[in-house]
Amino acid sequence: MSLRLLLLLALCGAGVTVAARSLSLRGSWRIRSGNGSLELPGEVPGCVHSALFQRNLIQDPYYRFNDLNYRWISLDNWTYSKEFKFPFDISKWQKVNLIFEGVDTVAEVLLNNVSIGKTNNMFQRYSFDITGVVKAVNSIELRFQSPVLYAAQQSRAHTLYRVPPNCPPSVQKGECHVNFIRKEQCSFSWDWGPAFPTQGIWKDVRIEAYNICHLNYFTFSPMYDTYAQEWNLEIESSFDVVSSKPVSGQVIVEIPKLQTQQAYSIELQPGKRIVELLVKINKNITVETWWPHGHGNQTGYNMTILFKLDKDLKIKKSAKVYFRTVELIEEPIEGSPGLSFYFKINGFPIFLKGSNWIPADSFQDRVTSELLWLLLQSVVDANMNTLRVWGGGIYERDEFYELCDELGIMVWQDFMFACALYPTDPGFMDSVTAEVAYQVRRLKSHPSIITWSGNNENEAALMMNWYNIDFRHMGTYIKDYVELYVKNIREVILAVSTKEDWFYKSRFSLHRQHHENGNNEMLLQAGLHFKLPQSTDPLRAFKDTIYLTQVMQAQCVKTETEFYRRSRSEIVNGKGHTMGALYWQLNDIWQAPSWASLEYGGKWKMLHYFARHFFAPLLPVGFENQSVFFIYGVSDLRSDCNVTLTVRVHMWSSLEPLCSRATKPFVMKAGEAVLLYKEPVPELLRRCGNCTRQSCVVSFYLSTDSKLLSSANYHFLSSLKEAVGLQKAHITATISQQEDTFVFDLETSAVAPFVWLDVGSIPGRFSDNGFLMTEKTRVILFYPWKPTSKSELEQSFRVTSLTDIY
Repeated sequence: MSLRLLLLLALCGAGVTVAARSLSLRGSWRIRSGNGSLELPGEVPGCVHSALFQRNLIQDPYYRFNDLNYRWISLDNWTYSKEFKFPFDISKWQKVNLIFEGVDTVAEVLLNNVSIGKTNNMFQRYSFDITGVVKAVNSIELRFQSPVLYAAQQSRAHTLYRVPPNCPPSVQKGECHVNFIRKEQCSFSWDWGPAFPTQGIWKDVRIEAYNICHLNYFTFSPMYDTYAQEWNLEIESSFDVVSSKPVSGQVIVEIPKLQTQQAYSIELQPGKRIVELLVKINKNITVETWWPHGHGNQTGYNMTILFKLDKDLKIKKSAKVYFRTVELIEEPIEGSPGLSFYFKINGFPIFLKGSNWIPADSFQDRVTSELLWLLLQSVVDANMNTLRVWGGGIYERDEFYELCDELGIMVWQDFMFACALYPTDPGFMDSVTAEVAYQVRRLKSHPSIITWSGNNENEAALMMNWYNIDFRHMGTYIKDYVELYVKNIREVILAVSTKEDWFYKSRFSLHRQHHENGNNEMLLQAGLHFKLPQSTDPLRAFKDTIYLTQVMQAQCVKTETEFYRRSRSEIVNGKGHTMGALYWQLNDIWQAPSWASLEYGGKWKMLHYFARHFFAPLLPVGFENQSVFFIYGVSDLRSDCNVTLTVRVHMWSSLEPLCSRATKPFVMKAGEAVLLYKEPVPELLRRCGNCTRQSCVVSFYLSTDSKLLSSANYHFLSSLKEAVGLQKAHITATISQQEDTFVFDLETSAVAPFVWLDVGSIPGRFSDNGFLMTEKTRVILFYPWKPTSKSELEQSFRVTSLTDIY
C-alpha cells in the first residue's frame, strides 16, 4: 500500500477544527516556450512533449524520425504556470508547505513572483516553506532550464579534469554530458532507446497546511530476532512540530490478524523530530512469511498506527506489512578459488530467475497502471521471480513495487548511475545524498527489494578503462568512485512507421538500431545456424528476417540460461554453483530492435515464451560435450519428486518417432541439478537406425506415471541450415472459445521447427509459442488481454515455421 499522506482531522475543544489540509495542484497548468511564442495547456503530472502531442502541435514523438525532428523541445527553456485559490483561511495555519514529489529536472520555483527554491534532481522530493508567501489567490511558476544545456554548462564548469564520457556513440543520436545531471540517464539516449530529455512536473504536487505538528512520513522494516525467535517491527516516523511547546501523547500500533497491539508514550519537542518504535509481534501467533513467486505465498498483514496527541490531535495511518528475511551468502566453496554468491529468503536458498527492467516509456505520464500490471504479470507468467531495476532509468513509482510485493517478484534495485564516471564536487554529492536517503526511505518497507546495487557497469568502465584515461591520472578517478559509491551512497543506505520503412536495411530500421552495427550482428549470428530469408519481396523478407532474429535470440538466451541452471550443483574447472540468471532485457522503451523479450506495449516475443520454459521449476536440460550427449534434471521445487526421463529421436522428415527410451523412475531432489542421462552421440545415432546428425533431432521430457511434469525440451544435432529432410509444413488451426479463453487446435503436415502463432494487434498471449512441433496435432490456448471474438482471431491469425522463410 502507498504511504501517501492522508487528510488529517482532529477535534479541538468543543468545536471541530482541521489539524491539516491538503490541496492538490494536479491537473491543468499552462506551459510556454522560452521566448513566449508558444503557449498551451498541459497536464500535471506530465511533460512538455506530452502536452505538445496532446494538443496536436507535434506528431507522436515515436513516429519515424521524430526523435531527431523534435530535439528543439529539449533545447528550449520551458515554463509551467498555474493560478489557484487558497481554499482555507490563511491566518489559521501555522505552517504551509509546497510539496513536489518529482520535478524533471532543473527549475526555479516562484510563488507570487517570489523565488522560493530551486530543483536540480529528478529523483528527489522537494518541500518548500511558503507560509509567508501564500495568499488567498496565488500564481505559481516553474522556470525550467534545458537539461541538455544545463548538463553542458555543468561539464564546462568542472575545470579540474574531465569526467568521461562526454557524449554517447554517434549511432545513438543522443545528447552529451548526461553524467552531470541527476536525471534519467537514458533520456539522453541509450543503445536501445531514443534521446528525449523531458521537462515537466512528472509526479504529484500539492500544498499542505497544518497546525501543532505534522507527520511527514512513516516507514518500517520487519526484523527477525534469531536469538528470541520472534519478529519485531522497526517503525520510523518523522514529524514537523510547529507548536512552541512540546507535544505529547500516545502511539498505538495494531496488526489485528497477528493479535498485536502496543501503545507507546511520546513527547515531541518543537522542530523536526524522528520517532523510532520497536513493535514486538505476538510470539503465540504464527507469522506467515512473504515468499518469492514459485516458492510460497505473498502474505501481508494490515497495520494501523494511531498518534493520539495533545489537544485531541489524532493522526492515523495504514499500511500493509510483509515479513521476510533476506541474506546474501558469500562463503568458501570446495573446489573453487571464489566465494559463493546467492540469496536466502527466509533461510531458504533461492535461484534468481528473471530479467532486467528499463523505463516502460520515455514519457512517464504514458505509463498506465494497466501497462505496469501487464508487464509485471508477464514476468511471473514466464516463471520468473526476479527483476533488476536497471541503473540508467528511474527509481520506479510506488505502484511498481507494490505489484512486485503482491506478485512475489524480487527486485535487485540499482541506484541511478550508469555507464559513466561522475563528478564528486560538493553540490553534486549533496544532491546525491538527499536523493539516496529519500529513495531508500521511500522503498525500504517493500519485501520485494532484496538488495541495493551501486550502479550499472561503472566499475567495469573504470577498471577496464573504457574512456582511455591516462594511467597517471587513474588514481583521481578511483578516488572519485570510492567517494561517490562507498563513502556517500553506501553510507546513506547501509507508434507505428510507413511502408518505405518496412525492410531490414531501411533508413528507419538502421535509425532505430542504436547498438553499433547491431542489425548486421544479428544477421551474422543467425547465419551461423540458419539459412537467411530468400524472398525477393522486400516486405516479406523484412517479416521473415524479424522472425529469424527472434528465433536466434530465443535460442541463444535459452542455451546460456540452461547452462547456468544446470551449473547449480557442481563445480567445473573451479567455476559453478550458479544461483541466478537475469537476462538483458525484459521490456522496451519504444518500438525498436533491442534485446527485450517483451515488445513496447507488452506483447510477448519468442524469447519470452522460451523463458517460460527455461525458467520452469522442473526442467530437463540437454547439451553436448566432445560428442557425448548429456541430460541434466534441474529442480527449483521445495520437495523431492519421483520422475521418469523419456528421450525420443525424430527424423526431420517424419512425424513418427524413430526411437524412444525411458529411464527407470528416480528421485529428483529439491533444489538441485543432477545428471540423468549420458550417451555418446554416435551410439545414439546407431541405436536409432538410419539417423544422422543432419537428419534427426532429439527431444526429451520428465514425467511421472505417464503424466508430464515438464514440457518437452530438444537438442539439435546440427545447425538447422544443414538439416536434411525438413519439409514445408502446412499448419492449420481450428479456433474455438471456452469462456474467456480461446482454443487453437493445430494440425501440421510435417515436423515444424519454431512454430510462431500471431494474431496481429489483438492484445493477449498464447500458452506456448515458437515451439518445435513433432506431432501431428497440438492444442494451444490464447489468453486475450482485452475482449475479442473468434471471428476477429480467425481474420488476424497467421502461422510461420522455419521452412516458410525459404
